[in-house]
Amino acid sequence: MSSKFERLFSEIDLGPTRVRNRILSTGHQTYLAKDGVPKEDLIAYQEARAQGGVGLIVNEAARFHASSLSDANDLLIHDDDAIPHFASLAAAVHRRGTRIFGQLSHAGRVTRRVTGGLRGVVLAPSATPEHRNQVVPLSMSTDLVEAIIDAAGEGARRYAEAGYDGIELMASHGLLFAQFLNPQVNQHTDCYGGSLDNRMRALTEALALVRSKVGPGITVGLRISAEELELGGLESGEVQEICRILDENGVVDYINTTIGSMAGLSGSIHVVPPMEIEPAYVAPHAARLKQVVSVPVMVAGRINDPQVGERVLSAGQADMVAMTRALITDPDMPNKARSGRSDQIRACIGCDQSCIGRFHRGYSISCIQTPRTGRKLHLAPAKTASEARRVLVVGGGPAGMRAALTAAEDGHRVQLHEADALLGGQVKLAQLLPGRSEFGGMITNMLEEMKAHDIVLHLNSTVNRRLIEAEKPNLVILATGSTIAPPDFEGAENGHVISAEDVLSGKVRPGGSVLVADWRCDWTGIGVAMQLATAGHRVRLAVNGMTAGQNVPNYTRDYWIGKLHEAEIEVIPYTRLFGVDGTTVYLAHAVSSMPVICEDIDTVVTVDGRRANTKLQEDIEGLAIPILSIGDCATARTAEEAIYEGVVMTRHILTEGLLH
Repeated sequence: MSSKFERLFSEIDLGPTRVRNRILSTGHQTYLAKDGVPKEDLIAYQEARAQGGVGLIVNEAARFHASSLSDANDLLIHDDDAIPHFASLAAAVHRRGTRIFGQLSHAGRVTRRVTGGLRGVVLAPSATPEHRNQVVPLSMSTDLVEAIIDAAGEGARRYAEAGYDGIELMASHGLLFAQFLNPQVNQHTDCYGGSLDNRMRALTEALALVRSKVGPGITVGLRISAEELELGGLESGEVQEICRILDENGVVDYINTTIGSMAGLSGSIHVVPPMEIEPAYVAPHAARLKQVVSVPVMVAGRINDPQVGERVLSAGQADMVAMTRALITDPDMPNKARSGRSDQIRACIGCDQSCIGRFHRGYSISCIQTPRTGRKLHLAPAKTASEARRVLVVGGGPAGMRAALTAAEDGHRVQLHEADALLGGQVKLAQLLPGRSEFGGMITNMLEEMKAHDIVLHLNSTVNRRLIEAEKPNLVILATGSTIAPPDFEGAENGHVISAEDVLSGKVRPGGSVLVADWRCDWTGIGVAMQLATAGHRVRLAVNGMTAGQNVPNYTRDYWIGKLHEAEIEVIPYTRLFGVDGTTVYLAHAVSSMPVICEDIDTVVTVDGRRANTKLQEDIEGLAIPILSIGDCATARTAEEAIYEGVVMTRHILTEGLLH
């Protein structure tokens, strides 16, 4: 075992359950369930993390009462038919030496509860409005509260019968049991509302019933937000007192801390905090909880590498660290760290694009850097080819680097040509955006992986037809990227119209008053606007969409919307750049086509679309060599598609007998 991580890889007792190390994969929605239960895809997903050496897996929240069911692809544990499926998941995890706890959750007011396209009845402790889904719930009757408590006990029993090691009840993120705890949300006038003891009653009774149903050999824990960071949300002092009382009453074996609330946009950012938020930022909250309880305290929140996890544990801020996204990116992270191979870990960059980003779009989980995450049964692993082929990759951005690595992993002879002096493609600019430097870790990770393979690298190398004919490769992979689409508005040739790339690269310095015309509605427009405002420019941001960052993952978008407001940057939605004349900029409303005029503008910064770079593809048409185009040179998209195609399309054409 690596001596660098002595605390991280020490055993810990969580009540009656001994866990082999202090790395935790928290409950997180994967959308891999089928028919509401774990089947092949979800079992393969969790077993990969167990095989990779994680100490404890808490499977994603399972709904245990009919009042919380909807069309969402959630786990369901509200009847006994689910038990065999959960047992299969537990057995798969146990085979790898990992412990597994089952999570029980009820959303309460934090849902639209859509079924068949129709919004259903939303139930909560009281008819207190929820601010993210714009829901005013129906107040629960006393009988219903008691029925939900009973159902929690039955859900725990089912987990126990399925062979789980522990049960975790959710009172985090503004969910139902947190709603009972909050005096601004819980207006019950019976025994479940009013005083702190009464507001805690639903949670305390549920925990006590869970313990009685599962017996002394199974761990019972609580997940709770150390602070909800939302107007009207629970504050840290309130949560500390609640946890102190629960610990004093002996109803929990551990407390799993997080931060934030799903009941509003501000608190929701912290459900899956983006890279702009500092690592381990929740650890001080966990440390304060540790001062008032005797049971182990776990902590989540941007603990993305083992070094950070070890620091949190060594500082005594927590007893166990949640490294969920790190394990999504690299399921083998624990084994690599334990065996002294930390330099081989594919580090999470906190981009949120394929984990929570796919969830918010209604798709199952994956990772921008690791396409096999969530697709283990559907994407082939690396496999040494029976015949080594000569593969020539053109372009050293994310698509080209991953294609070269994929071919090399499978035993092929690979050369990679990049026209620039450095690899990375557009990532080299993207990492220059404020708060986005971690995005460059994607390239750092691939450069580290390339050290293990004999890839012949040619920098400052422009590929043409003659070079390809001379090399005679078995396969040419084009990853030549994209170029900025030419501007299409009156006055585009004006000297004070520049591109976002000009600003980020430092080629041009804008004037004092700037309009950022953001056609893409991604990170770029927001980032350039923030960078210029921070440098003292007066900035207006005109976006071709409903809001700035419309195409950015929800939590990241909301984070930056808040920052734009703090920076006093005026955002003009629903607008497209129509023309520039002197210091006047003419925008057109995207719906009404009516003019929107901005005066006193010194510089216009354009964030335009990108056009596939197909020049080399056109030049080599007719060559008797298979050609594969991937990433932006097929169609300009994101790094997620680039890396996915670098893996999937490369491996497919090399392994499916598609070459001459």
